Amino acid sequence: MARYTGPVCKLCRREGMKLFLKGDRCLSNKCAVERRNKRPGQHGSARQRKPSGYALQLREKQKLRRTYGILEKQFRKHFAAAARRPGKTSENLLQILEMRLDNLVYRLGFADSRAQARQLVSHGHFMVNGRKVDIPSYIARPNDVIAVRERSKGLEYFQTRKLMLAQKGVPHWLQLDVDALSGHVLALPGRTELELPFDEHLVVELYQR
Repeated sequence: MARYTGPVCKLCRREGMKLFLKGDRCLSNKCAVERRNKRPGQHGSARQRKPSGYALQLREKQKLRRTYGILEKQFRKHFAAAARRPGKTSENLLQILEMRLDNLVYRLGFADSRAQARQLVSHGHFMVNGRKVDIPSYIARPNDVIAVRERSKGLEYFQTRKLMLAQKGVPHWLQLDVDALSGHVLALPGRTELELPFDEHLVVELYQR
């Protein structure tokens, strides 16, 4: 399973914004963007030239890819799948990324970050419609039920998480059952329901060059 293993705070600093890659740490005063708000490396504080159109498109793509923790090869596959679907490619791409199992586990509150959710899924703690799924890139569909496996519910992590879930909200297109430690995908999310600081249209322009 290919994944990025370097320092994730550098990714946020490179993009000049919080990508929330470390969960609650990103909300504290320990956040690297708050402490050192400049690009990493010896030239991080150097004066930057006005970015070209290509540079703007590339940065938006990198923000999107890094937020969801996806490497380039897999991101291209998701874009190709979005382009084949009817409708707007930009909105289709966001829906595919949001319907990934690791992202749904994160959105439902079972993990503090997408990286943590990815680890929980790959360790086999979740089921989709009653069947064990340990592939983080699994694409769920509306009406799917994502639940913690029975053998995992007794673990200290999920018992502690259960107490926290009651205080957390979930998006309108998801439904959470705290007692059963499960979630229900009600529908595909619309762009207005996703509070994402990206311009996904620039990503489409980049790949269609």
